[in-house]
Amino acid sequence: MRIADKIGLMVIGMGMWVGTRTMDLAGNIKRNERGDVPGWVMITLMSALLVAALLAIAGPRLEELFNQAIDRVAGMG
Repeated sequence: MRIADKIGLMVIGMGMWVGTRTMDLAGNIKRNERGDVPGWVMITLMSALLVAALLAIAGPRLEELFNQAIDRVAGMG
């Protein structure tokens, strides 16, 4: 599995975790003090999807740049 794929899965997993934690928090807060929790959930999920989309587009180039940098530091490039 490529590094970009692993990072993409991590981002999606983190977005799901944050969404779950936000919904848990919303259940613990009184109804009249709830605030705009659905809005924050939407912002969190949209941010995670935006990062995943950017990673899908730029992932191969970022992976190539990372590998070049590691090669230079290791003295191979």
